Amino acid sequence: MRLLALVTDAYGGHGGIAKVNRDLFDALLADDAFDAVEVLPRVVPEADLDVPPGVVHRPEAGGGLGAFGRTLLDATAAGGYDGVFCGHLHLAPFAAVAAARAGVPWLLLIHGTEAWGPPHWPPTQGRLGTAAMTWAAKRAPAFVAVSDLTRRRFAARIGVPVERGTVVPNSVDLGAFGPGPKRPDLLERYGLEGSTVLMTLARLSAAEQYKGVDEVMEAMPALLEDLPDLAYLICGSGDDRDRLEAKAASLGLGDRVVFAGYVPEAEKADHFRLGDAFAMPGRGEGFGIVYLEALACGVPVVASSADASHEAVRDGRLGEVVDPGDQASVREGIRNALARPKGVPEGLEYFSQERFAERWRTVAREVFVR
Repeated sequence: MRLLALVTDAYGGHGGIAKVNRDLFDALLADDAFDAVEVLPRVVPEADLDVPPGVVHRPEAGGGLGAFGRTLLDATAAGGYDGVFCGHLHLAPFAAVAAARAGVPWLLLIHGTEAWGPPHWPPTQGRLGTAAMTWAAKRAPAFVAVSDLTRRRFAARIGVPVERGTVVPNSVDLGAFGPGPKRPDLLERYGLEGSTVLMTLARLSAAEQYKGVDEVMEAMPALLEDLPDLAYLICGSGDDRDRLEAKAASLGLGDRVVFAGYVPEAEKADHFRLGDAFAMPGRGEGFGIVYLEALACGVPVVASSADASHEAVRDGRLGEVVDPGDQASVREGIRNALARPKGVPEGLEYFSQERFAERWRTVAREVFVR
């Protein structure tokens, strides 16, 4: 079988969605039922791409909406595909049309806030875009959500049976992450020698002020009363950094909060290992691969009861779950995490790439193999 895949990004992308797409295509191509995946990306961040055998990558689709539409028309005119995979809700209208033209089934993957409903529909799409996405999503024969919270919110928002959706949680490469010592050069780079380190790794976007960074900073003054050596390392870049730096200063934390900026993939595990605990008690995570990566590095984790990150720690079995709206809860969760011994928790293999591949192959066969 040959699939046509419409995605935001995959090869050359750096974020969690790009990683999920790459892992998914690897899983399907390891199944004898699938011969090739033709990938049309909306964005191609890098030109130097590592594209595996079996993937037909169409980078010309990444030249803007017009280029994406032209490439899609070319692909659908050529035909020869047996199903359509749609990697993001914003691309659902394109997927619905492509599947209808070929008379094949299609499958929609949803990730989080883009599928939860107002006010998260992209304002640039306007009413017409929102209507088109809703129209297409209602007609998806099946959808996959990365968390049960997202599955239920999406079904309620669109008005379809929740049973139409399947949950396939994100995964972590347990071979790429693992416990290890704190790198002395990184401790020196950030001035963290002798500190107990609380850390977060997230995109610092003004449009996504729901990551929990504010809540952690607000907890810091009280935490410092009994943990005077505590420091907060914030890894990530974005247009919200200036506001967060000003907030740290206003809280009197200028010397206790360190902004590391963008962390390249090759240094990510070493940055996790700097932490004595990882905290991201937010309100908008559809799942959160970073929680798994931190756990795989042996770092205790603080997740949130207000979004799907509690599913990433299996409702408290793998990490702490706090209410981000309750500062006492946030402080208690951070203290508990810092008191935990470092080490990979038993049960993290539930989110292994092998389990991820098994789950996806089961869903894909149910949808596409007829």
